[in-house]
Amino acid sequence: MPIIGFGVYKVEAGTETVDSVKEAIKAGYRLIDTAAIYQNESGVGQAIRESKVPREELFITSKVWNDDQGYDSTLKAFDESLKRLDLDYLDLYLIHWPVAGKYSDTWRAMEKLYKDGKVRAIGVSNFHVHHLENLLKDAAEIPVINQIELHPRLNQEQVRNFCRNQSIAVEAWAPLGKGKLLDQPELIKIADKHQKTAAQVILRWHLQNDVIVIPKSVNPSRIRENIDLFDFTLSLKEMKQINALNSNERFGTNPDKYESPQPE
Repeated sequence: MPIIGFGVYKVEAGTETVDSVKEAIKAGYRLIDTAAIYQNESGVGQAIRESKVPREELFITSKVWNDDQGYDSTLKAFDESLKRLDLDYLDLYLIHWPVAGKYSDTWRAMEKLYKDGKVRAIGVSNFHVHHLENLLKDAAEIPVINQIELHPRLNQEQVRNFCRNQSIAVEAWAPLGKGKLLDQPELIKIADKHQKTAAQVILRWHLQNDVIVIPKSVNPSRIRENIDLFDFTLSLKEMKQINALNSNERFGTNPDKYESPQPE
C-alpha cells in the first residue's frame, strides 16, 4: 500500500472527480481513497479507466456506509460499490464508522469478501481502542488498517500505539486538519527553513510517524505539492515541536458521540 494517497471526500461527483483523480494519477499518486457515501465512486472509476495506468499499479479503497452495515447488507453494498467503480476487485475495503451493534456482523461480511478474493485487504475507519478490542475478540482476520482523523492538533497517540502493537497500520484522514493548521507560526517557520509549505511539513510529519496520508485537493498545483515530500527530512527537534501542537482537538465527529456522523 502506498504511504501517500489521494482522498476524494467532498469532491463533486462527475467532472470534478474525474479531472482531479486523473490529475492525481498523473502526478504520481497510486492510492485513491473513496467511499460509497461520497457518491463519486463512478467518477473515480472513470478516471481510472481514462488514466490508462494498469489496474495492478493502482491501490483503490472504498468503504461501507453506516446504513448498509450488517452481514447481508454489507455484501450487497460491496457489490454495488464495485459496480459503480467498474472494477473486478478492491485493494482495500473499510468499515466507515463503528456502528454500535452492527460492526461485528459487518466485519464477518468483510472477512467473507476477503476469503472470496473480492478484496485484497480489509480494515476499519474511525475506530477507537475499545472498538478495536471488541472487534478483535471474535475476529478471524485482524484489520490491516485503521483510518482515523489525525493531524498535529489530534495526534491520536493512544490509538496509534495500540495499532502498532497489533500490527495494524494507521492512515490519516484530514491530515492537514481541514486546512485549519496552515497558518500555524511554528509550522510556517519550519516550512521556511526547508523551503517547503506548511502543508508539506505536516504531511512529512505524518510520514515520519509511520502514518499513511490521503490529502484532498482539486487544485492541480496543490495536488502536485502534496506528494512532493521526499526531498527533505524533519529533524527530531522539529518533530517534537510539531508533536507539541497536540490539543486533542477534533474537526470531525468523535466516533463515541455521533448520532448522524459527517461522512469523512
